[in-house]
Amino acid sequence: MALRIVALDDYQGLAEQMGLAERIAGRLRAAGLDEDADQLDFLALREHRVHEDELAVALADADVVVAMRERTRIHRTLLGRLPNLKLLVTTGMQNAVMDLPGASMHGKTVCGTGSPPTASTAELTWALILGLQRHVAEEDAGIRKGRWQHTLGRDLHGTRLGLVGLGRIGHQMAKIGQAFSMDVVAWSENLDPEVAAAAGVKAVTKEELFATSDVVSVHLRLSPRTRHIISNGDFRAMKPTAIFVNTSRWAIVKNSALVQALSQNWIAGAAIDVWHAEPMLGNDPWRNAPSSLLTPHLGYVTERTMDYWYDDIAEDIAAWRAGEPVRVLAEPEVAEEPAEAAEAAVDAENTEAGDAVEAVEGDESAENTEVGEAEEDAGLS
Repeated sequence: MALRIVALDDYQGLAEQMGLAERIAGRLRAAGLDEDADQLDFLALREHRVHEDELAVALADADVVVAMRERTRIHRTLLGRLPNLKLLVTTGMQNAVMDLPGASMHGKTVCGTGSPPTASTAELTWALILGLQRHVAEEDAGIRKGRWQHTLGRDLHGTRLGLVGLGRIGHQMAKIGQAFSMDVVAWSENLDPEVAAAAGVKAVTKEELFATSDVVSVHLRLSPRTRHIISNGDFRAMKPTAIFVNTSRWAIVKNSALVQALSQNWIAGAAIDVWHAEPMLGNDPWRNAPSSLLTPHLGYVTERTMDYWYDDIAEDIAAWRAGEPVRVLAEPEVAEEPAEAAEAAVDAENTEAGDAVEAVEGDESAENTEVGEAEEDAGLS
């Protein structure tokens, strides 16, 4: 019988370009599973599917589903409708919109992937900062229409960079800011001033950061504590020449306040890479937001990261098929769940124990535990 594998949300067609099916087949052969390799049935879905009914149809025959981190919500009600599904693979070792307890309940194994050494999100953030400060998108559009030099850029040298969060990405941001001879300051609720000082960064109050920085960049994890932690008063306090960048999580910022800040010229501009609905809805007002530079959640989407993830995905599938799964995030509670128990599990979906993913969805892709958040704030991760 063929091994049916479906990959979700392959927006750019990378599975074909980077040979994911071939990598899986190679791993299966290396594990002595030649028959599985020969009969591998692989499908990559490029269009995002939002509704559970659509997903249930698309995944009905799948033995394995490969999910990109936090793109498609996979809840226990969907899993209960997929009796053929045995293995879920997610990129990364966390996926806030994947119901791990529900996967166990329905007899599914869930495996993750490692991550390569990279500064991809910090690099994108600096691309956005430079794009805003030098009006790159406007000048590119202008020159294609026959115009020449119609904007005036701003320097970074000698200005202040304010980092909201000084974890791993915040530290990467600080180093690059210092290379531009910027004065780098940081704030978060648990930031250790000694950790900041060791990175050449001054720990300041939230009020000072927003009032004095020329560039404000967000690098916090989303949790109930950080949800909407940046709001109207913070934007009001910013310089009219300052810019704001969010490549972290949408719900950290009260975005109605940011729209107001842009429309009323409280700040000079904003760059955003993370969204409430991904892909962005066709009628989203952000498509027409003034003084803004927008990207479609590209922070981690680089060749190095995808190459690393695809290798790990192939390893996950072959190891699971060989009976020795690796990087396991959830294990089946039972090998095969009786139909009566499956129905009871679906009926129980709204119990307190079954609402973990619902809570996460309300937080718009929250990704961390309180422990991880505290370490990030303190500059320890």
